[in-house]
Amino acid sequence: MKSLIGAVVGVFGLATSAAAQVPVAIVEDLQGKVVGVEFMDYVAPGKVIKLGPKASVVLGYMKSCWRETITGGTVVVGEEQSMVHLSEIQRAKVACDANAVQLSDREASQSAATTFRAMTPGQREAIPPSPQLTLYGLSPIVEVKGGGTLIIERIDVQGERYTLPIESKSLQRGKFYDLAKAGKSLTAGGIYTATLGSRRMTFRVDSGAAAGSTPIVGRLLRL
Repeated sequence: MKSLIGAVVGVFGLATSAAAQVPVAIVEDLQGKVVGVEFMDYVAPGKVIKLGPKASVVLGYMKSCWRETITGGTVVVGEEQSMVHLSEIQRAKVACDANAVQLSDREASQSAATTFRAMTPGQREAIPPSPQLTLYGLSPIVEVKGGGTLIIERIDVQGERYTLPIESKSLQRGKFYDLAKAGKSLTAGGIYTATLGSRRMTFRVDSGAAAGSTPIVGRLLRL
């Protein structure tokens, strides 16, 4: 089986070298002795994760929306799900936007150039910009690049705005701001912009979105 694992890793390595190891999943949780990843790491196909006998890792696949809880053994990250050896695995589909992983830095930067034409103080254009992605949790977890102030504002209905200073002590792994941990919750069905410095993203909160620390892959916003 070790030779099989090695062969699988080799195949994934050849298949993904041209794609510069584009990440396909995020580590949502881990417990015990886990070698190869840390909490909130992005992982690409071919990545090998080794787990102690009672250790576990939770992977959220950003394109296939599979959420896997794997205990013990060896894990090889795939394109849409994992291959495991001597492991226990529980796999479930969760609500996520499969297009989110395809949003490039250029798209996020370009969206920052979109502005609203002022009509009268407190008013905005009648037609808000189209959302770039849909989130399925009321409390997004936002990947930020650098410090500053994160502003999240509802644009389909007036009156909901959050101004959130980004401080290192409030970030997980130095770059993730979790609104659930901050006690902030958006409104199901709302359309929002999230702005940090020169970067802006427009998103919709699904009408069935749940509150609290729901699966990360369904509420991840990458600015």
